[in-house]
Amino acid sequence: MRKTTVLLAAAILASCGQSTEENQVAEPAPEPQPLSMYAEAVANDARTAQDRARDAGRKPAEVLEFLGITENMTVLDMFSGGGYYTEILASLVGDGGRVIAHSNEAYLKFVGDEFTTRYEGNRLPNVDILMAENNELLLAPGSLDAIMLVLTYHDFFNDDTENGWPLIDVPALLGELHTGLKPGGLVGIIDHYAEPGAPVETGNTLHRIDPAIVLAGMQAAGFVLEEQSDLLRNPEDDYSRIVFDPELRGKTDRFLMRFRKPE
Repeated sequence: MRKTTVLLAAAILASCGQSTEENQVAEPAPEPQPLSMYAEAVANDARTAQDRARDAGRKPAEVLEFLGITENMTVLDMFSGGGYYTEILASLVGDGGRVIAHSNEAYLKFVGDEFTTRYEGNRLPNVDILMAENNELLLAPGSLDAIMLVLTYHDFFNDDTENGWPLIDVPALLGELHTGLKPGGLVGIIDHYAEPGAPVETGNTLHRIDPAIVLAGMQAAGFVLEEQSDLLRNPEDDYSRIVFDPELRGKTDRFLMRFRKPE
């Protein structure tokens, strides 16, 4: 009798367990979170495979979020090169914003066909091209919400007149950027680290710069350093090597700074 009771109890428990499993309702899969405006700009289908291949090292969505550039802004992409950041900015600021892609003859020679391909057929209708040679930049006062200098501040100290790059009057150029920026506007600077204490000439030889030089120049021009980020750091970089070294290109240790023009 006891054996029968035990078997019956076991059967009831098994039945209850099976019923519980059968009656369990699967948890609904979490809905995908919408992309941030920065991730959306980077995910734009119109971007080229060549640009997308650079994203992992450049982290553009994170950089632009750190800088705080948003829709409807007017942004100057200074020495914009082939336009990698210009295109992302164009998507980010949207139809209500403008991007000014600055370049000069020396940079056009350096980037080759990339510049022409980027803008042909008015494929970026909210982008204006501004051609201005060294020491000839003129900006409408208070016309800009933001300025980006991506891997170009070190070029302020290049001296190569024979190849169309006369030495820049740095205080005058920074003063023009200060004039063109609205009160409260921001400047984002990315560049390759040089050894601490390295002279400005390192910008001409290794295309690197000590961030202390950037800080001193920007502060002298009236800008305030708001924050610096380690987002683009790479401790494996060798500061003694030129940034165009094939083993280093795209993998250098870079600083990221956000400056503000006081209200």
